[in-house]
Amino acid sequence: MSIRPVLPADHPALIALWQAEPSIRLRSEDAFAPFCAYLSRNPGLSLVAERDGQVVGSLMVGHDGRRGYLQHLLVAPAFRGQGLAKSMLNEALARLRELGVDKSHVFVLSDAEPALAFWAAQPGWQAREDIQVYSTQATPS
Repeated sequence: MSIRPVLPADHPALIALWQAEPSIRLRSEDAFAPFCAYLSRNPGLSLVAERDGQVVGSLMVGHDGRRGYLQHLLVAPAFRGQGLAKSMLNEALARLRELGVDKSHVFVLSDAEPALAFWAAQPGWQAREDIQVYSTQATPS
């Protein structure tokens, strides 16, 4: 197994990985052009796990200069339980620290039981009860 930065060429494999997981909801921002723009704004931060050239895990990572934002942390079911998610998480947090970003957030869907269990088991990560998240999406003019 190896962990490396995401490349634009990984997009089809990542879309297939994400589509196979019910706890991941794809959005228009996951299309190729926004995906590439995200990688350009956050070079070297998003990660894939590979085995024999096959993408088996992902973690999309960005930051705003103060806070890191983690998305789409996923390991294919056949490769779970081997520490890949923790390895990608630790690598991403180390890369963020190198940029001076010490605090990170992850948004987890409330019905994504495996993801909720994963994050609850991670040392130092706490569910927030003091905030609510509100979202909007720009509409075409």
